[in-house]
Amino acid sequence: MPSKEDSPLREANLPLLEHHSLTDERDELDQKLLPRFWIESKKLWHIVGPSIFSRIASYSMLVITQAFAGRLGDLELAAISIAHNVVVGFDFGLLLGMASALETLCGQAFGAKKYYMLGVYLQRSWIVLFICCILLLPLYLFASPVLKLLGQPDDLAELTGTVSMWLIPVHFAFAFQFPLQRFLQCQLKTAPIAWVSLVALLVHVFVIWLFVLKLEFGVIGAAVTINISWWVFTLGLFGYSVWGGCPQTWAGFSVEAFSGLWEFVKLSAASGVMLCLESWYYKVLVVMTGNLENAEIAVDALSICMTINTLEMMIPLAFLAATGVRVANELGAGNGKGAKFATIVSVVTSVIIGLFFSMLILILHDKIGYIFSNSKSVLDEVNNLSLLLAFTILLNSVQPVLSGVAVGSGWQSYVAYINLGCYYIIGLPLGILMGWVFKLGVMGIWAGMIFGGTATQTLILSIITLRCDWEKEAESAKLRMTKWTNPKHELN
Repeated sequence: MPSKEDSPLREANLPLLEHHSLTDERDELDQKLLPRFWIESKKLWHIVGPSIFSRIASYSMLVITQAFAGRLGDLELAAISIAHNVVVGFDFGLLLGMASALETLCGQAFGAKKYYMLGVYLQRSWIVLFICCILLLPLYLFASPVLKLLGQPDDLAELTGTVSMWLIPVHFAFAFQFPLQRFLQCQLKTAPIAWVSLVALLVHVFVIWLFVLKLEFGVIGAAVTINISWWVFTLGLFGYSVWGGCPQTWAGFSVEAFSGLWEFVKLSAASGVMLCLESWYYKVLVVMTGNLENAEIAVDALSICMTINTLEMMIPLAFLAATGVRVANELGAGNGKGAKFATIVSVVTSVIIGLFFSMLILILHDKIGYIFSNSKSVLDEVNNLSLLLAFTILLNSVQPVLSGVAVGSGWQSYVAYINLGCYYIIGLPLGILMGWVFKLGVMGIWAGMIFGGTATQTLILSIITLRCDWEKEAESAKLRMTKWTNPKHELN
């Protein structure tokens, strides 16, 4: 035993021993953190990778269609572009947003091991979105008179109206495909989505070559091709889900799908409004720019920047889907800390990617325009807008991830109000003020809408996420599952 004389030395060494112990604990925590980060990253990229691929494949179908339509003539190109971007684009955003309600419900049900309910939720989503498609049919049926009312030339409005009528089948494909994607993503069955999207893209390339170039069906042939490729995508996912791909979660069609529809409608509507307010915001930017004096160059430059931004946005949007699924899975399993960690990993990873592309834009600021144009005036304007483009890309590396957290947690209705306030009450007026009152043109409009709208919304969502009580959210998910689940079908 140590003597009394040793005690002062022993006491003097105690803080050193305690400090050493704390250091060991921190080292051990750091060692645990890296494997945890790696494991969570693998789960995240298991969803992100195929989601990026399928989104790029879908976007490529639009680009290919426009390229073939451009060979037919300027009028045909304009008609396809307006029909796809305005008419189809409107309900695409709405139905895609409404389908994201499944990320909350299916994600939490899968985490809670209530597998049977995933199939029921899928069928409820089909019912709700199909009814919504019927209600949106006038958008397609009366596209021509509406476009004339908005001041479009008669020949363009007539042809766009005809193309829109031929695109009604793809309108109904959305009602089935979007829920199927979320149904599979929530179970981490993402590889089939990527493979089916690849098949759909290959079919699209072949059929549009056949219909437009060989059989010379013209712009109608291009529209029909879109229907075929999207239904190939839809039926491929349906076949996989129903015929053996999801034995735990698909137990056949059920009358339970018709119960609890009103609650499902409310959550779907909130999801739709939340995401539509975001997607329409940047379309408003292009429309506002078109009202400037001598707007042709500004619109061309802004369109180039928005095309680059849209391509890069495929990555953050994939993170939105992945974050929603991972957060919902963890909350459904009652693991609030796991949901918090999934959020951190997703934000960090997305920001790193956003920084990379932002720096790339800044380095190549005077060269990126050459991909799309040789006009010196347009290239100069793109160069002037490159700083805003870089900042937009960086900001968009955070904002969709936080929206994914909201979807996974079931906060859609709250975020819808936040989006409405930030985008249309703050951002839009600020863009108008800077663009017209301060005469800063397209840079003023874009800067006002980015700093006033997107940055404000991102800040608010960041504060909400940082202050979130994740254990309380896990309890809320448990209550939601109890409320929405038929007890006789619970699978533990």
